[in-house]
Amino acid sequence: MNLDDKSLEELFKLAAVVGNKRYNKLTAQDFEDYRKYDYWRYVNGDSECGTTLESQTWVKEHSDRDCPICDQKYSFKSGRTIDHKLPRAQYPWLSMDFRNFWVICQQCNREKAEMNWYEYEHYIYVNYLDRYPVIRDARPRELLRSLKQS
Repeated sequence: MNLDDKSLEELFKLAAVVGNKRYNKLTAQDFEDYRKYDYWRYVNGDSECGTTLESQTWVKEHSDRDCPICDQKYSFKSGRTIDHKLPRAQYPWLSMDFRNFWVICQQCNREKAEMNWYEYEHYIYVNYLDRYPVIRDARPRELLRSLKQS
């Protein structure tokens, strides 16, 4: 199956079908990974991005000076956040899958909220067409392939 040949609507449907199927088979390890993410990212409930040494290092290694979505400096946009391309609430087993992470500014993260990737991609296409190529290029193709095999 070539995911690049699928329309946005087809990809959205595929992600929903596979995700719902996998969600109904969550394991104890899935829940442990979900909780592990909180420990990896936060210290004492702090909401800032990368508050543990390990997560701070990851953020520095995986981000530039500007948000990949809005192309604004993080310092102008309330700082950096680690976002899950496929939200933890819908895909808890991907909580600690680093292919699912990217660093974006707090404002873009709030705007994305809990949208799954294809809802978000459609939202950007409709509201910020000039930003769409960046979002399309960041599409989590490998994650979708891994979902297909689940």
